[in-house]
Amino acid sequence: MAYTNTRNLRIEWGDCDPAGIIFYPNYFRFFDHSIEMLFEAALGITKYEMFRTLEFAGWPLLKTQARFLKPTRFGDDCLIASTITFGRTSFEVSHAITLKGETCVEANEKRVWTVRGEGGQLKSHPVPDTVLAKFG
Repeated sequence: MAYTNTRNLRIEWGDCDPAGIIFYPNYFRFFDHSIEMLFEAALGITKYEMFRTLEFAGWPLLKTQARFLKPTRFGDDCLIASTITFGRTSFEVSHAITLKGETCVEANEKRVWTVRGEGGQLKSHPVPDTVLAKFG
């Protein structure tokens, strides 16, 4: 099962390096926020509310990669499309940033659903069925 959420992104001055293009670590900040927005769109609650209402302690990053195809600059109005597919305890998200229909960045992430163990440590946990049902 795959679910896609698309959001607008305006490139701000603070996102850029002295050459006026995005400083590459900021793309990963955009992707992280896009995952939050993807879950919020599907579940109807914020990440903050997820911590309070679900068996959930976060989704640490296990693996990532990105291809930078075309620069984005201060003032650009881009789209980020994020598509999620679920495993049992993990999920993968592919992101595509486009500008005027042209792909600028492609990225993939693998993350794991976690809960707190008895000692407070993070441990992987199956994605709850109630969460999976919202992505159906």
